[in-house]
Amino acid sequence: MAGILRSRGWLGRLGRSEAAPGLVLIACAAAALALANSPLAQAWHDLFHHPLPWTPLPRLDTLHLWINDGLMAVFFFVVGLEIKREIIVGELADPQRRRLPVVAALAGMSVPALVYLAASRGDAALHAGWAIPAATDIAFAMGVLALIGKRVPPSVRLFLLTVAIVDDLGAVAVIAIFYTAGIVWAWLGIAAALFGAMVILNRSGIRASWPYIVLAIALWAAVLHSGVHATVAGVLAALTVPMALDRHGDSPLLRMEHALVAPNGFLIVPLFGLANAGVTLGGGSSLADPLPLAIAAGLFIGKQVGVFSAVVACERLGFAPRPAGTHLSHLWGMALLCGIGFTMSLFIAGLAFPTRPALGEEAKIGILAGSLLSAIAGALVLRFSPKPAD
Repeated sequence: MAGILRSRGWLGRLGRSEAAPGLVLIACAAAALALANSPLAQAWHDLFHHPLPWTPLPRLDTLHLWINDGLMAVFFFVVGLEIKREIIVGELADPQRRRLPVVAALAGMSVPALVYLAASRGDAALHAGWAIPAATDIAFAMGVLALIGKRVPPSVRLFLLTVAIVDDLGAVAVIAIFYTAGIVWAWLGIAAALFGAMVILNRSGIRASWPYIVLAIALWAAVLHSGVHATVAGVLAALTVPMALDRHGDSPLLRMEHALVAPNGFLIVPLFGLANAGVTLGGGSSLADPLPLAIAAGLFIGKQVGVFSAVVACERLGFAPRPAGTHLSHLWGMALLCGIGFTMSLFIAGLAFPTRPALGEEAKIGILAGSLLSAIAGALVLRFSPKPAD
């Protein structure tokens, strides 16, 4: 009995840990990789890609599409809530404090894209994947950081979180602008009207959650049929949810964020990993091929160079100081962790090569390799960095 109680206590602490969602995601990615290279590979593939016997939306006729276009809209909704909260009351609220993470995030998106284009050897067929290494996986990166513990100054954790949030905002913009197919203007008009209705609700002081939830679902359906990727609706809907606190210190935004953080971290993102991380190894593609190599180089080299050089340049030029109490090795380790692309990179890879599944599989090799290298290197650099003073 004592052993059971100790086990429950350990599981309880893990569930409340920042590392937990990242660990669950890692486990699901490993499971997907193992199943994709096992005798169950075909059954595993069919589970996600075989047409469903019935679906309420003909556009979503497989489990894979429901996860990527449906559940991931909830993921982006949570991202939108986090972005809005940070802009209103967080690190992005102060113009002075947001300078450094915004510059670092922009450099951390542009340099990996340039490295990718350089490493893809001028192959025009691969150019659509330029944004794959530009993303950072918050859960994965924060999970690795949490496992290192007290050897990392709190300011590094906060800075990484802020950079990743700005990075996510940039990724959403990239998806909306560069990975949109043909526009169906009637549906886009309906989506615009629904978004306007949500803004009016906010301006009218409506604080109940259910009207926003109902309209958010309708907005998602309209965007799904408009040609713009449906997950963009998640961020747009989140930006209309009121943040203003009532006399009890509560708000619809905080209520929704609190309610969705656990399902997002322990169900939606792991399911996405299970459905998308599986890649057949030894199937003719290798890390030395142009696409996997370009992605891995973008994540591992481009991210650390972009983020670290931006932080150092901002400090040297007097534009913004580095995070308090940090050594250059802390900043280097943090920049390496930004190269963990995983969830968002897998998502963008699916958008970049929708009609060429072979390239999608090659992209997964580069994403897994680049993210794993970044995680290991970042953890080692931070582990052996100077310990913060108490």
